[in-house]
Amino acid sequence: MSGTPETETPFRKGLLVCVSGPSGVGKGSVIDHVRERTPDIAHSVSVTSRPKRDGECEGVSYYFRTKEEFQRMLANGEILEYDIYLNHYYGTPIAPLMELIQAGKDVLFDLTVSGSLMLKEKYPDAVTIFLLPPSMTDLRKRLICRGTEKGKVLERRLLEASVEIPKADLFDYAVINDDLELASARIIAIIEAEKHRYHRQIGIEDRIMNG
Repeated sequence: MSGTPETETPFRKGLLVCVSGPSGVGKGSVIDHVRERTPDIAHSVSVTSRPKRDGECEGVSYYFRTKEEFQRMLANGEILEYDIYLNHYYGTPIAPLMELIQAGKDVLFDLTVSGSLMLKEKYPDAVTIFLLPPSMTDLRKRLICRGTEKGKVLERRLLEASVEIPKADLFDYAVINDDLELASARIIAIIEAEKHRYHRQIGIEDRIMNG
């Protein structure tokens, strides 16, 4: 009998889970709730050139950089994937992500639709989830209640959403955010199932046969 505890999880690299969806669908709230219920999962903090909103913190909500600083990071190969949304850059810094993955930490991403598709192209093993509103009427109400966009900006976000939502069929999963608890539970169930796919369990046969 080996000295390995029976509860030890077979070694595997961390899982990449990307959550995308139109602006106002509630990605931030759902991701925060998922992290509260699964504290072992890490959150990939994106870098952006958009201005900081009230209540947002550097290194927690985003890494806030100017457009010039973001462009320098791109030129230096420090960004894994990026997108431009409403004239602002959004991207994933490589260094902190690689540290988490190599340590076996599962990582949850909040990415733009294009960002998730770019990451999936580079890393096919990533899990992509498209978060959908119950309806466009509901999405409009959420954007109005959020109060961060008005007039032409709000209409532009709704127009962008009408272009993004048909791309849901390019994702691995689609989850409707009709209720925060339910949407979070659905994403947690997806993560648990993906963690136990056979191809992710490195050396599982040897561990069992030689245990």
